[in-house]
Amino acid sequence: MNIEEIRAYCLAKCGAEECFPFDDTTLVFKVGGRMFALLALDKMRLNLKCDPDIAIELRGRFPAAVSAGWHMNKKTWNTIALNECLPPALLCEWIDNSYDLAVQKLTKKQQQQL
Repeated sequence: MNIEEIRAYCLAKCGAEECFPFDDTTLVFKVGGRMFALLALDKMRLNLKCDPDIAIELRGRFPAAVSAGWHMNKKTWNTIALNECLPPALLCEWIDNSYDLAVQKLTKKQQQQL
């Protein structure tokens, strides 16, 4: 997936919004004010939330593409190198999972509004 495809996929999520809170090259996707993806436009990297046990598993299965979250909590975030070795369906699954983890942290009222 390229940057525009990732951006479109993230923004298609219910209640998703984008912003540049850190700098002009890191696009952040949020739901209910909670980050679920950070897209480094200049470095072709994507940070996603992940269950801690699954995060370690993914780093072992895909060492060329998945590493501990760059400038994030290394336990709950992974950094994915956007290269051609990952199938788009797998990347979409990881984005979905990250989004779901962010939604789970919202209040029940916020979740119902989605």
